[in-house]
Amino acid sequence: MIILIPVLAIVLLTSGLAIAYVIGGAAVLTFVATDNARYLAILPQQIFSKIDVFALMAMPLFILAGELMNRGGITSALINLSMALVGRLKGGLGHVNVLTSVFFAGISGSAVADSAALSNTLVPEMTRRGYSLTYASAITAASSVIGPIVPPSIILIFYGALMQTSVTALFLAGIVPGLLLAASLIALNTFYAWRDDLPSVKREDMPPFLPTLVRSIPALSLPVIILGGIVFGWMTPTEAAAVAVVTALFAGWFYEGLTLASILEGLQRTAMLSGSIFIIICAVSALGHLGALERIPEAISELVTTLGLGPVGYMITLNVIFIIAGMVLDIPVALALLVPLLAPVALAQGADPVHLGIVLSFNLCIGLISPPMGGCLLVVSTVTGLNYWKLAKAIIPFVLVEIIVLGLLVAFPQISLALPQAFGLAGG
Repeated sequence: MIILIPVLAIVLLTSGLAIAYVIGGAAVLTFVATDNARYLAILPQQIFSKIDVFALMAMPLFILAGELMNRGGITSALINLSMALVGRLKGGLGHVNVLTSVFFAGISGSAVADSAALSNTLVPEMTRRGYSLTYASAITAASSVIGPIVPPSIILIFYGALMQTSVTALFLAGIVPGLLLAASLIALNTFYAWRDDLPSVKREDMPPFLPTLVRSIPALSLPVIILGGIVFGWMTPTEAAAVAVVTALFAGWFYEGLTLASILEGLQRTAMLSGSIFIIICAVSALGHLGALERIPEAISELVTTLGLGPVGYMITLNVIFIIAGMVLDIPVALALLVPLLAPVALAQGADPVHLGIVLSFNLCIGLISPPMGGCLLVVSTVTGLNYWKLAKAIIPFVLVEIIVLGLLVAFPQISLALPQAFGLAGG
């Protein structure tokens, strides 16, 4: 009877309902169809227990900090700093694109926000200096995936709340994988730079290093304050998020980019994003309660045992499932739907919850640049005016590089766990 859930969800999707209402509606109707209607009386309590999580308070605050920084005029400061550091290299603006994404990752934690900002600013500059629109758009979309991996990351906060895993440990675990991804993209850009003779930035167009660095300090201070405060125990992730909002307001004042109207827009956008995520959590908690009643996690565990999937085989299966899910579902929806059902089996087989969180989040982020529903592809295609499928074809080499990095993360858990273990936040 549990097969009713996807059937009812498809039926409700055709009506045009939002995905959260589709999930919730399908769950409630399945309660009735499976003779579990009597358990609906305690559903409000189950829903409240899922959103009454202290770590989730950090999420709207980090979203607001990112919104304020994006509206505060920091983009040009970060691009100039990246240009001063790596612009003189061959294919320099491609390196600038990737490095700017690393800086952006420490501020917004959002791949979509990163891709939108750089599509508006850096892609036109790259095309003006001799890069093809296709290549400039592809590397912009590919590098935006760094955003949700390097802290602060909304995705990692969400995973931590779902699995009761330390957000601080997840933040630390995301640093090395994010930098490894950036280094891999820079290496691929270097290959294209020599093969296609991509230009470097001329010396006369290079911004002076010291003044550029000084001007970028307010923007760079945000990730330093967040990580330093959390790691050294001065602040909880939620308190760090509140401090990040204050820092973002100061940075917006410094760069003269924030106005009362832009602050109100940021607040409105934060309310919309936070509300949509919390509604998804509520809907999926109903589904999770039904899954517990029908013993779905146990059934999955028995199936894994029957198929003879060991830890490695099951992890590979998880990767395939999550990459496919990332292609067609929003990341919060995919996390909320799949993690409570599939992650416990991996943990029972000995997987570290922090390492698992990084791997699964990385999987879903690759989906952001994979057709048919890649969110970053859609944003970059819309902003630049490039045909979606032309962009999807051009980004394939970058996707393959990111899959190789994912394979390294799966094969060598210490890439993710070294920093958390050094600070005593993950098992040895």
